[in-house]
Amino acid sequence: MSWLLVFLGFSLLVILHEAGHFFAAKATGMRVEKFFLFLGPKVVSFKRGETEYGIAAIPLGGFVKISGMNPEEELPPEVEARAYYRQPTWKRIVVIAAGPAVNIVLAFAIFFFVYFAYAQQPTQKIGEVIAGTPAAKALQPGDRILAVDGHAYKSLDKEARLERFIEEIGKHECRGGQSDGCRAERPVDLRIEREGAVRTASVRPEYKEDVKRMLIGFSYASEPTGVSVGTAASRAWGSLWLVTHRTASVFGRIFESSQRKEISSVVGISDVAHQTVEKSAEDSLLLLAVVSLSLGLINLLPILPLDGGHIFWSVVEKARGKPASLQAMERASIVGFALIAMLFFVGLSNDIGRITGEGFNTR
Repeated sequence: MSWLLVFLGFSLLVILHEAGHFFAAKATGMRVEKFFLFLGPKVVSFKRGETEYGIAAIPLGGFVKISGMNPEEELPPEVEARAYYRQPTWKRIVVIAAGPAVNIVLAFAIFFFVYFAYAQQPTQKIGEVIAGTPAAKALQPGDRILAVDGHAYKSLDKEARLERFIEEIGKHECRGGQSDGCRAERPVDLRIEREGAVRTASVRPEYKEDVKRMLIGFSYASEPTGVSVGTAASRAWGSLWLVTHRTASVFGRIFESSQRKEISSVVGISDVAHQTVEKSAEDSLLLLAVVSLSLGLINLLPILPLDGGHIFWSVVEKARGKPASLQAMERASIVGFALIAMLFFVGLSNDIGRITGEGFNTR
């Protein structure tokens, strides 16, 4: 069932992306010949008005075919006035940008909904103790952290107090410098409340290179809390910016081996989505938002055949005062296909390594 939900979720993102192109083309007076989910040979279709709607055989992407996308395409006289390349530059840019715009707006809407409907506030109670960590030998779910190394920070609000607890743990260092997996020389003294009784526990934190700080190995439990519309919108915008920044960082430094390891193919994304769907609806929606945003951002890359490539050449035409040659665009398409193939190969190689190695970790 979870794989079916993943498939439907990805299909929805593709349909909405292509619907953006479709409705923008219709609104600007262009003729839409086809609206298909997936690529390759046609599986099933039907026609309504001048547009054929259908599903293709290869479950990768989708497409909307607008008359006159190829400037050398021969069209009936009655259709020529509505051809893509007969339209003003601004109309073409609107139609092409509408697909990524839908994905980006959808991502914001999902982030906003999650932060508004599922707003949670951390408590001082332990929600989960991770097996194999220092906390596993001393702490239990339900324990309430009262103080860390004698500091209770009672004058602070709950959120600030928990931040200070994290800082106190981070002050502990490994002998000879921090390295992944090393245990602190001095233990953290915790005062906890368990089943109504106050007791103490000593735990030696462990340094984790991926987060670059000392950890004990537990997470705080959360409780529902109401947030305002403005707060939810602010958090949604923050998440939108964070994902955008990280996506740009990966592609901007793709030739660095550490950044290439961050890329995943459809295989990896599907596997992570499958694990996430099994965890919670909240996590599933957040992942859907991230994938939607990534789909929108990647499509804006200025290379053909991506949407950003079409926008780029429309801008070039506007700047030059005349269209670029078809030969130049075809050469650009070859480069674009090569880059997309490289990204897919890198992502697939990373996913194979994860599947045959440590696997995907959604924690």
